[in-house]
Amino acid sequence: MLLAGRHVYASRPAPVYAPWDGRLLHEVSEASVDEMDAAAAAAAASVADTRALAPWRRAEILRRIATSLRAETEVIAGLIRDEAGKPITLARAEVSRAAETLELCAEEARRANGEMVPVDAVASGAGRIAFTRRVGRGPVLAITPFNFPLNLVCHKLGPALAAGCPIVVKPAEQTPAAALRLGELVLEAGWPERALSVLPVPRRAAPQLVADRRFKVVSFTGSDRVGWAIRAAAPHAQVVLELGGNAAVILEPDANLDMAVPRIIAGAYAYAGQVCISVQHVLVASSRAEELRERLSVAAAKVPTGDPAREDVLCGPMIDKANVERLRSWIAEARAGGASMLVENEGSETVVGATLLAGVPADARVRTEEVFGPVAHIDSYDDLDTTFHQLNRGRFGLQVGMYTRDVRSLLRAQERLEVGAIIHDDVPTFRADPMPYGGVKDSGFGREGPRYAVEEMTEPRLLVLRND
Repeated sequence: MLLAGRHVYASRPAPVYAPWDGRLLHEVSEASVDEMDAAAAAAAASVADTRALAPWRRAEILRRIATSLRAETEVIAGLIRDEAGKPITLARAEVSRAAETLELCAEEARRANGEMVPVDAVASGAGRIAFTRRVGRGPVLAITPFNFPLNLVCHKLGPALAAGCPIVVKPAEQTPAAALRLGELVLEAGWPERALSVLPVPRRAAPQLVADRRFKVVSFTGSDRVGWAIRAAAPHAQVVLELGGNAAVILEPDANLDMAVPRIIAGAYAYAGQVCISVQHVLVASSRAEELRERLSVAAAKVPTGDPAREDVLCGPMIDKANVERLRSWIAEARAGGASMLVENEGSETVVGATLLAGVPADARVRTEEVFGPVAHIDSYDDLDTTFHQLNRGRFGLQVGMYTRDVRSLLRAQERLEVGAIIHDDVPTFRADPMPYGGVKDSGFGREGPRYAVEEMTEPRLLVLRND
């Protein structure tokens, strides 16, 4: 582990296994109660150190980290491939995105912040001027998931460095290596040692970190159940939650299917659908339903599946066998309720093949819950507003994709759909890292993206000056 900038080798080794073939990859040191306490204490003690770093210096550190990441693309992509089971082409893309994320954070570090406050707009403020500056809130606790073990760490670590906040990172148990290597690069770039810890912590022990009042920001990406428990357990902190989804793509009668079909296939099945904005629900206007169903079935049947080390593979293994079993039971439940199987690709002990369903019952879990696997289902509709209403009845609200040439339909979607974003002529899986990313309802609270995450990690401090 990295504890306050130092390598610490604990007596509690935690093994990390490859999802593809189950082989032991390596062991990491599991943080104890005392080591978690030491990390929080070091973060709290280093607030003055990080705030003292001038904005240009923070930006320089972030740019150095980004450069180092790019130089180690193949090594770090290999770690992601092995630990997360992510196909190697997608793992390389994640490293590139992570470097871009840090470069965007470097821009935010240099950006002027705060605003003038017109206190003399009222009589009591006459003879005074006022302005705010944004100041880092203090130590940040970042809890990250397995599916983007580098870029989602960067979406928390980068804004913390830009804001001048110490940070403790708890990576997912299945995928700690990329975060640990990133931590080493952060220190090599010049970040104060005691202002950074990367702690492999078992899930059962994480509540101790969350409840520690020395953390002023808790940023979590993961399941909705865990996320809301974290918010309840940390009333002392600014809590940002990026949680689950049940993402839909809507295709209107004028949708360009040549554009839509390959994007739906990638959005539903890339990385075995283990993305919170993976395409789960395809809604198509009745006049185009038969054509789309046929084209998606042909394309889904050809999805390259298997070893994530192969350059052509799109759909690799699930993160563990428990999730393979979960997903297969959900598919069986839907079929028992009357769903038809349009496509069922061959799988294995660790792989669920690309699956396409139709006629899924209203109460089946592949419809109501977050699938987080390579399963999509298709429905047709006659009335767009009714479709909006049906989507809003679900408990998630992250992103929706919409294929149409009618701007009026898009404006209605923005007004009526209870989601964080509507993506035009693309699938909900689209994310550009500068976006304000996040959802509503059980999909989360707050927004990520460098600019927006920096706002979450800072607070306005007002100065009122006499001017008479």
